[in-house]
Amino acid sequence: MKLDNMFKKPSVSSGKKGKRPEVPEGLLRKCNKCGRAIIAEDVRREFYICPKCGGYFRVHAYRRIEMVTDEGTFEEWDRELKCGNPIEYRGYEDKLAGLRDKTGLEEAVITGKAEICGSPAVIGVCDGRFLMASMGEAVGEKITRAVERATEECLPVVLFACSGGARMQEGIFSLMQMAKTSAALKRHSDAGLLYISVLTDPTTGGVTASFAMLGDVILAEPKALIGFAGPRVIEQTIRQKLPKGFQRSEFLLKHGFIDGIVERPKLKDTLSKILKLHARDIKLQEEEPRQHEKSIKHQESTLSQQVSIVMGGEPDAWSRVLLSRKTERPAGIDYIEEMFTDFVECCGDRCFADDRAIIGGVARFRGLPVTVIAQVKGRDTRENLACNFGMPLPEGYRKALRLMRQAEKFHRPVICFVDTPGAFCGIEAEERGQGESIARSLYEMSGLKVPVLSIIIGEGGSGGALALAVADEVWMLENSVYSVLSPEGFASILWKDSSKAKEAAEVMKLTAADLKEMGIVEKVFSEPENYTAENLEETAALLTREIERFLAEYGRKSPEELTARRYDRFRRL
Repeated sequence: MKLDNMFKKPSVSSGKKGKRPEVPEGLLRKCNKCGRAIIAEDVRREFYICPKCGGYFRVHAYRRIEMVTDEGTFEEWDRELKCGNPIEYRGYEDKLAGLRDKTGLEEAVITGKAEICGSPAVIGVCDGRFLMASMGEAVGEKITRAVERATEECLPVVLFACSGGARMQEGIFSLMQMAKTSAALKRHSDAGLLYISVLTDPTTGGVTASFAMLGDVILAEPKALIGFAGPRVIEQTIRQKLPKGFQRSEFLLKHGFIDGIVERPKLKDTLSKILKLHARDIKLQEEEPRQHEKSIKHQESTLSQQVSIVMGGEPDAWSRVLLSRKTERPAGIDYIEEMFTDFVECCGDRCFADDRAIIGGVARFRGLPVTVIAQVKGRDTRENLACNFGMPLPEGYRKALRLMRQAEKFHRPVICFVDTPGAFCGIEAEERGQGESIARSLYEMSGLKVPVLSIIIGEGGSGGALALAVADEVWMLENSVYSVLSPEGFASILWKDSSKAKEAAEVMKLTAADLKEMGIVEKVFSEPENYTAENLEETAALLTREIERFLAEYGRKSPEELTARRYDRFRRL
């Protein structure tokens, strides 16, 4: 919607009939969201956001390009490409001519090449002023040509969707654009290239059911309307009132269909970070220690402790179980914050929900982009409930697997932090295929063509832990545990008495030392007494050093070597 049309001019009067308003014409506008008077130039300068209510206004395509690309770098492609009238719809050509004259656009999408904070990318931006950016032949053709050229030039693609869907005036030809754009993006993906989709208000219909929802990373602006069928169509069809917030960005994030919601002023920097994380030919770098110089100096004397633990005078198995469950113990997110930089979280399984029991995304480790995934329990009651006490649902495992497949596409190593009492067992988990989701994870991880490392930092409970531990190497912290079931469950099943959990812990051989001796894990790392996020630094330094070694060693192996070695690792057990 054009800026001047987004605001209604408020009546400005001195109280005397016929006197001209004191405010210059066009200076003030009335926000059509909150109804308050605002200065138009302030809105233009502040990313087209109402300063009173924070509402987002629609942005013209060229203005959007100015906002997210480096000045002077945009090179427009296919500017003169226009659609015809394929089904000879009456009045359509006159309608198009009028829109071209009014908007200065030839069609509803602008495509080309630009740089975003120095990173080159192919960019496409829909403009809602032109038939609500509906997708007809020309829109589909321009997007397809841009994606094809991006594939030829090995460039990432960033597309901003804003559309009412397929263009009715072009009938079946409009429908075919959904398949055409999707097929072009499949070839782009098969070439190992990045596609970022940015959803703005509104994104509906055939655009939602094609290029808008196919991004490797899908971002959305706050409160944007996103859906296949519009709210009015749904309400008229099912004769029900839709819940508040239905089909808005926040709704899609909760239901697992987008990676994140990004405020407009932060969008350029976010896109830049993602593009740089996906740049090709980035190598593991030697970096100066960031926060743990003292620990790195100290680690030489403690490193030898990591592979052998003297049990004399040490905690017994049950004590280690209790230590692994302590709420003060460092969580996966603590390790991510301490050991990685530039973390960009990716949310959702693209099917049902975003399970907060598993978080994951892309980050840098010593300059090298990696995919990092962690199981999370939460530190207080509110976080425990949000994270389901660290017991993932099927959508959590499907999210993790989505990120692993993406890592494989972009040749990124995968690092998993395991900490769960086990996968959630409940009606909803069974309804949504808990067993299948874990089985699929084991199946896919065994064949990933990139290095995979799993570190058990707390509890490693049953198949819920194994689903993130089919790795080239599995490491454990000194007071973590890894077992077929909890000691309580083990005692209940075999001895019909869950109170014998302490005895069960001894029988189960679930400590790090036991598992290292049996060849289940490769390394065991010491940890300080009363281990918390406050004294994480030393253990993180030990892990950092060994992860560097792991990435250097396994990064030299071919995909065939990796998968063969991983198969042999589990084949011998």
